[in-house]
Amino acid sequence: MTKEAQLVNNLVETIGTVIHGKKEQIKLCFATWLSGGHILLEDVPGTGKTVLAKSMAIVSQVDYHRAQFTPDLLPSDIVGTTFYDQESNKFKFLKGPLHTDLFLGDEINRATPRTQSALLEAMAERQITVDNKTYSLPENFLVIATQNPVEQHGTFPLPEAQLDRFRIKISLGYPSEEAELLMAKTRLSADPLKSLKPIITNDEITHIKNQVKKVKIKDELIQYSLDIVSKTRQNKNIALGGSPRATLALIELAKAMSLINGESFVRPKTIYKLAKPVLNHRLALTAQAKYSGVDVDAVIDEVLASCKTPTE
Repeated sequence: MTKEAQLVNNLVETIGTVIHGKKEQIKLCFATWLSGGHILLEDVPGTGKTVLAKSMAIVSQVDYHRAQFTPDLLPSDIVGTTFYDQESNKFKFLKGPLHTDLFLGDEINRATPRTQSALLEAMAERQITVDNKTYSLPENFLVIATQNPVEQHGTFPLPEAQLDRFRIKISLGYPSEEAELLMAKTRLSADPLKSLKPIITNDEITHIKNQVKKVKIKDELIQYSLDIVSKTRQNKNIALGGSPRATLALIELAKAMSLINGESFVRPKTIYKLAKPVLNHRLALTAQAKYSGVDVDAVIDEVLASCKTPTE
Protein backbone atom coordinates (compact mmCIF):
# COMPACT_ATOMS: atom_id res chain seq x y z
CA MET A 1 0.00 0.00 0.00
CA THR A 2 1.33 3.43 -0.96
CA LYS A 3 1.98 6.09 1.67
CA GLU A 4 -0.92 8.13 0.23
CA ALA A 5 -3.30 5.20 0.60
CA GLN A 6 -2.04 4.54 4.12
CA LEU A 7 -2.57 8.17 5.06
CA VAL A 8 -6.17 8.23 3.84
CA ASN A 9 -6.93 4.91 5.54
CA ASN A 10 -5.55 6.38 8.78
CA LEU A 11 -8.06 9.21 8.39
CA VAL A 12 -10.87 6.71 7.87
CA GLU A 13 -9.82 4.64 10.91
CA THR A 14 -9.57 7.75 13.08
CA ILE A 15 -13.03 9.04 12.17
CA GLY A 16 -14.27 5.49 12.67
CA THR A 17 -13.57 5.93 16.39
CA VAL A 18 -16.23 8.66 16.42
CA ILE A 19 -18.74 7.28 13.89
CA HIS A 20 -18.73 3.58 14.62
CA GLY A 21 -19.40 0.92 12.00
CA LYS A 22 -19.46 3.26 8.99
CA LYS A 23 -15.93 2.96 7.58
CA GLU A 24 -17.10 2.23 4.02
CA GLN A 25 -19.22 5.39 3.96
CA ILE A 26 -16.38 7.44 5.44
CA LYS A 27 -13.96 6.04 2.85
CA LEU A 28 -16.42 6.94 0.09
CA CYS A 29 -16.64 10.51 1.37
CA PHE A 30 -12.86 10.91 1.29
CA ALA A 31 -12.73 9.37 -2.19
CA THR A 32 -15.29 11.94 -3.33
CA TRP A 33 -13.25 14.78 -1.84
CA LEU A 34 -10.02 13.54 -3.40
CA SER A 35 -11.70 13.20 -6.79
CA GLY A 36 -12.84 16.83 -6.65
CA GLY A 37 -16.53 16.17 -6.02
CA HIS A 38 -19.19 17.14 -3.49
CA ILE A 39 -21.30 15.02 -1.14
CA LEU A 40 -25.04 14.81 -0.52
CA LEU A 41 -25.99 12.98 2.69
CA GLU A 42 -29.64 11.97 2.79
CA ASP A 43 -30.55 10.42 6.11
CA VAL A 44 -32.83 10.61 9.10
CA PRO A 45 -31.80 12.97 11.95
CA GLY A 46 -29.25 11.84 14.50
CA THR A 47 -27.20 9.43 12.38
CA GLY A 48 -23.97 11.45 12.45
CA LYS A 49 -24.05 13.59 9.30
CA THR A 50 -22.84 16.78 11.00
CA VAL A 51 -20.34 14.87 13.12
CA LEU A 52 -18.88 13.33 9.96
CA ALA A 53 -18.35 16.75 8.37
CA LYS A 54 -16.76 18.16 11.54
CA SER A 55 -14.53 15.11 11.90
CA MET A 56 -13.29 15.39 8.31
CA ALA A 57 -12.41 19.03 8.89
CA ILE A 58 -10.57 18.34 12.16
CA VAL A 59 -8.37 15.49 10.96
CA SER A 60 -7.64 17.34 7.70
CA GLN A 61 -6.80 20.71 9.35
CA VAL A 62 -9.02 22.69 6.98
CA ASP A 63 -11.28 25.67 7.58
CA TYR A 64 -14.85 24.60 8.30
CA HIS A 65 -18.11 26.54 8.26
CA ARG A 66 -21.69 25.38 8.65
CA ALA A 67 -24.98 26.98 7.68
CA GLN A 68 -28.42 25.82 8.78
CA PHE A 69 -30.67 26.14 5.75
CA THR A 70 -34.11 27.56 6.57
CA PRO A 71 -36.87 29.10 4.43
CA ASP A 72 -35.83 32.63 5.42
CA LEU A 73 -32.14 32.13 4.56
CA LEU A 74 -30.98 34.54 1.84
CA PRO A 75 -28.24 33.99 -0.77
CA SER A 76 -26.23 36.80 0.83
CA ASP A 77 -26.27 34.87 4.11
CA ILE A 78 -24.24 32.19 2.30
CA VAL A 79 -22.00 34.01 -0.18
CA GLY A 80 -21.54 37.28 1.70
CA THR A 81 -22.62 40.87 1.25
CA THR A 82 -21.20 44.31 0.48
CA PHE A 83 -21.70 47.05 3.07
CA TYR A 84 -20.70 50.67 3.47
CA ASP A 85 -18.08 51.27 6.16
CA GLN A 86 -18.54 54.78 7.54
CA GLU A 87 -15.11 54.89 9.19
CA SER A 88 -13.22 54.33 5.94
CA ASN A 89 -15.90 55.83 3.67
CA LYS A 90 -15.58 52.75 1.48
CA PHE A 91 -17.68 49.77 0.51
CA LYS A 92 -16.39 46.52 1.98
CA PHE A 93 -17.23 42.91 1.35
CA LEU A 94 -18.12 40.69 4.29
CA LYS A 95 -17.53 37.07 3.36
CA GLY A 96 -20.21 34.47 4.04
CA PRO A 97 -19.66 30.95 5.38
CA LEU A 98 -19.27 29.56 1.85
CA HIS A 99 -15.79 31.10 1.73
CA THR A 100 -14.08 28.15 3.38
CA ASP A 101 -12.43 24.79 2.68
CA LEU A 102 -15.22 22.52 3.91
CA PHE A 103 -18.77 23.85 3.93
CA LEU A 104 -21.67 22.00 5.55
CA GLY A 105 -25.12 22.95 4.30
CA ASP A 106 -27.44 21.41 6.86
CA GLU A 107 -30.95 20.48 5.65
CA ILE A 108 -30.29 22.10 2.30
CA ASN A 109 -33.78 21.37 0.98
CA ARG A 110 -35.38 23.65 3.60
CA ALA A 111 -34.07 26.78 1.88
CA THR A 112 -35.74 28.38 -1.13
CA PRO A 113 -34.49 27.57 -4.64
CA ARG A 114 -32.98 31.04 -4.83
CA THR A 115 -30.74 30.35 -1.85
CA GLN A 116 -29.98 26.81 -3.01
CA SER A 117 -28.79 28.24 -6.33
CA ALA A 118 -26.19 30.34 -4.48
CA LEU A 119 -24.18 27.13 -4.16
CA LEU A 120 -24.11 26.30 -7.87
CA GLU A 121 -21.24 28.55 -9.00
CA ALA A 122 -19.17 27.60 -5.96
CA MET A 123 -19.67 23.88 -6.52
CA ALA A 124 -19.12 23.95 -10.28
CA GLU A 125 -16.33 26.50 -10.63
CA ARG A 126 -14.92 26.96 -7.11
CA GLN A 127 -15.60 30.67 -7.20
CA ILE A 128 -18.23 33.14 -5.98
CA THR A 129 -19.39 36.25 -7.83
CA VAL A 130 -20.91 39.11 -5.83
CA ASP A 131 -21.58 42.58 -7.25
CA ASN A 132 -19.68 41.70 -10.45
CA LYS A 133 -16.56 40.77 -8.50
CA THR A 134 -15.32 37.17 -8.45
CA TYR A 135 -13.73 35.57 -5.39
CA SER A 136 -11.77 32.34 -5.79
CA LEU A 137 -12.39 29.48 -3.38
CA PRO A 138 -9.69 27.16 -2.03
CA GLU A 139 -8.37 24.41 -4.29
CA ASN A 140 -9.69 21.71 -1.96
CA PHE A 141 -13.13 23.29 -1.50
CA LEU A 142 -15.78 20.72 -0.53
CA VAL A 143 -19.52 20.99 0.00
CA ILE A 144 -21.29 18.46 2.19
CA ALA A 145 -25.05 18.93 2.12
CA THR A 146 -27.61 17.06 4.19
CA GLN A 147 -31.31 16.50 3.82
CA ASN A 148 -34.00 14.53 5.62
CA PRO A 149 -35.71 11.92 3.39
CA VAL A 150 -38.72 11.52 5.69
CA GLU A 151 -40.02 14.93 6.79
CA GLN A 152 -40.92 16.83 3.61
CA HIS A 153 -43.16 19.51 5.16
CA GLY A 154 -41.83 22.97 4.30
CA THR A 155 -39.09 21.73 1.98
CA PHE A 156 -38.02 22.70 -1.54
CA PRO A 157 -36.77 19.68 -3.52
CA LEU A 158 -33.37 20.17 -5.10
CA PRO A 159 -33.63 20.72 -8.88
CA GLU A 160 -31.96 18.23 -11.20
CA ALA A 161 -29.24 20.71 -12.19
CA GLN A 162 -28.14 21.07 -8.58
CA LEU A 163 -28.39 17.36 -7.81
CA ASP A 164 -26.09 16.73 -10.76
CA ARG A 165 -23.41 18.86 -9.07
CA PHE A 166 -23.11 16.34 -6.23
CA ARG A 167 -20.73 13.52 -7.06
CA ILE A 168 -22.43 11.07 -4.72
CA LYS A 169 -25.53 10.70 -2.59
CA ILE A 170 -25.28 8.29 0.31
CA SER A 171 -26.91 7.50 3.65
CA LEU A 172 -25.03 6.62 6.80
CA GLY A 173 -28.02 4.67 8.04
CA TYR A 174 -28.67 3.43 11.55
CA PRO A 175 -25.67 1.82 13.26
CA SER A 176 -25.65 -1.82 14.22
CA GLU A 177 -26.68 -2.60 17.80
CA GLU A 178 -23.04 -3.29 18.69
CA ALA A 179 -21.85 0.01 17.17
CA GLU A 180 -24.65 1.98 18.85
CA LEU A 181 -23.81 0.45 22.22
CA LEU A 182 -20.15 1.39 21.78
CA MET A 183 -21.17 4.93 20.81
CA ALA A 184 -23.40 5.26 23.88
CA LYS A 185 -20.59 4.15 26.19
CA THR A 186 -17.97 6.46 24.71
CA ARG A 187 -20.30 9.47 24.74
CA LEU A 188 -20.98 9.07 28.48
CA SER A 189 -17.43 9.96 29.47
CA ALA A 190 -16.42 12.60 26.91
CA ASP A 191 -17.10 14.18 23.54
CA PRO A 192 -15.18 11.96 21.07
CA LEU A 193 -14.73 14.90 18.69
CA LYS A 194 -12.39 16.48 21.23
CA SER A 195 -10.13 13.45 21.05
CA LEU A 196 -9.58 13.83 17.30
CA LYS A 197 -6.16 15.12 16.24
CA PRO A 198 -5.00 16.58 12.92
CA ILE A 199 -3.49 13.90 10.70
CA ILE A 200 -3.13 15.47 7.28
CA THR A 201 -2.48 18.98 5.94
CA ASN A 202 -4.11 20.89 3.12
CA ASP A 203 -0.94 20.55 1.05
CA GLU A 204 -0.99 16.77 1.54
CA ILE A 205 -4.60 16.66 0.36
CA THR A 206 -3.53 18.53 -2.78
CA HIS A 207 -0.67 16.07 -3.27
CA ILE A 208 -2.97 13.05 -2.96
CA LYS A 209 -5.45 14.60 -5.40
CA ASN A 210 -2.61 14.91 -7.89
CA GLN A 211 -1.73 11.25 -7.31
CA VAL A 212 -5.35 10.28 -8.03
CA LYS A 213 -4.94 11.70 -11.52
CA LYS A 214 -2.07 9.26 -12.11
CA VAL A 215 -4.15 6.17 -11.38
CA LYS A 216 -4.50 4.23 -14.63
CA ILE A 217 -7.80 3.21 -16.18
CA LYS A 218 -8.08 1.08 -19.33
CA ASP A 219 -10.13 2.16 -22.32
CA GLU A 220 -12.41 -0.83 -21.77
CA LEU A 221 -13.32 0.48 -18.33
CA ILE A 222 -13.96 3.97 -19.64
CA GLN A 223 -16.30 2.37 -22.16
CA TYR A 224 -17.87 0.29 -19.37
CA SER A 225 -18.58 3.46 -17.38
CA LEU A 226 -20.06 5.09 -20.47
CA ASP A 227 -22.23 2.04 -21.16
CA ILE A 228 -23.67 2.10 -17.63
CA VAL A 229 -24.61 5.78 -17.81
CA SER A 230 -25.81 5.53 -21.41
CA LYS A 231 -28.19 2.68 -20.60
CA THR A 232 -29.86 4.75 -17.89
CA ARG A 233 -31.02 7.03 -20.71
CA GLN A 234 -32.60 4.10 -22.52
CA ASN A 235 -34.37 2.41 -19.62
CA LYS A 236 -38.17 2.47 -19.88
CA ASN A 237 -38.58 3.42 -16.20
CA ILE A 238 -36.26 6.44 -16.36
CA ALA A 239 -37.45 9.83 -17.63
CA LEU A 240 -34.08 11.53 -17.08
CA GLY A 241 -30.92 9.46 -17.35
CA GLY A 242 -27.36 10.15 -16.25
CA SER A 243 -25.58 13.12 -17.80
CA PRO A 244 -22.06 13.19 -19.29
CA ARG A 245 -21.04 14.66 -15.93
CA ALA A 246 -22.19 11.39 -14.35
CA THR A 247 -19.83 9.43 -16.61
CA LEU A 248 -16.90 11.63 -15.60
CA ALA A 249 -17.90 11.41 -11.94
CA LEU A 250 -17.95 7.61 -12.06
CA ILE A 251 -14.52 7.43 -13.68
CA GLU A 252 -12.89 10.01 -11.41
CA LEU A 253 -14.39 8.54 -8.25
CA ALA A 254 -13.24 5.05 -9.27
CA LYS A 255 -9.69 6.36 -9.65
CA ALA A 256 -9.77 7.94 -6.18
CA MET A 257 -11.21 4.81 -4.58
CA SER A 258 -8.57 2.68 -6.31
CA LEU A 259 -5.81 4.84 -4.82
CA ILE A 260 -7.34 4.53 -1.34
CA ASN A 261 -7.46 0.75 -1.83
CA GLY A 262 -3.73 0.81 -2.57
CA GLU A 263 -4.13 0.05 -6.27
CA SER A 264 -2.43 1.85 -9.16
CA PHE A 265 -5.19 1.02 -11.64
CA VAL A 266 -8.99 0.80 -11.69
CA ARG A 267 -10.72 -2.58 -11.51
CA PRO A 268 -14.16 -3.34 -13.00
CA LYS A 269 -15.60 -4.19 -9.58
CA THR A 270 -14.72 -0.71 -8.33
CA ILE A 271 -16.82 0.92 -11.03
CA TYR A 272 -19.62 -1.56 -10.40
CA LYS A 273 -19.74 -0.76 -6.66
CA LEU A 274 -19.70 2.99 -7.20
CA ALA A 275 -22.50 3.11 -9.78
CA LYS A 276 -25.31 3.47 -7.23
CA PRO A 277 -23.92 6.36 -5.13
CA VAL A 278 -22.99 8.20 -8.34
CA LEU A 279 -26.28 7.63 -10.17
CA ASN A 280 -29.09 7.25 -7.60
CA HIS A 281 -29.72 11.01 -7.23
CA ARG A 282 -29.27 11.80 -10.93
CA LEU A 283 -32.02 9.58 -12.28
CA ALA A 284 -35.63 10.73 -12.52
CA LEU A 285 -38.25 7.98 -12.76
CA THR A 286 -41.20 8.20 -15.14
CA ALA A 287 -44.60 8.97 -13.59
CA GLN A 288 -45.76 5.43 -14.29
CA ALA A 289 -42.68 3.96 -12.59
CA LYS A 290 -43.27 6.13 -9.51
CA TYR A 291 -46.89 5.09 -9.21
CA SER A 292 -45.90 1.46 -9.70
CA GLY A 293 -43.49 1.67 -6.76
CA VAL A 294 -40.34 1.18 -8.82
CA ASP A 295 -37.16 1.79 -6.81
CA VAL A 296 -34.24 3.73 -8.33
CA ASP A 297 -31.67 1.32 -6.90
CA ALA A 298 -33.54 -1.58 -8.49
CA VAL A 299 -33.39 0.18 -11.86
CA ILE A 300 -29.63 0.70 -11.46
CA ASP A 301 -29.26 -3.02 -10.66
CA GLU A 302 -31.15 -3.75 -13.87
CA VAL A 303 -28.85 -1.45 -15.84
CA LEU A 304 -25.71 -3.00 -14.33
CA ALA A 305 -26.98 -6.49 -15.13
CA SER A 306 -27.48 -5.49 -18.78
CA CYS A 307 -23.90 -4.23 -19.15
CA LYS A 308 -21.11 -6.63 -19.96
CA THR A 309 -18.46 -6.37 -17.26
CA PRO A 310 -14.90 -6.30 -18.66
CA THR A 311 -12.54 -9.01 -17.47
CA GLU A 312 -9.50 -7.98 -15.45
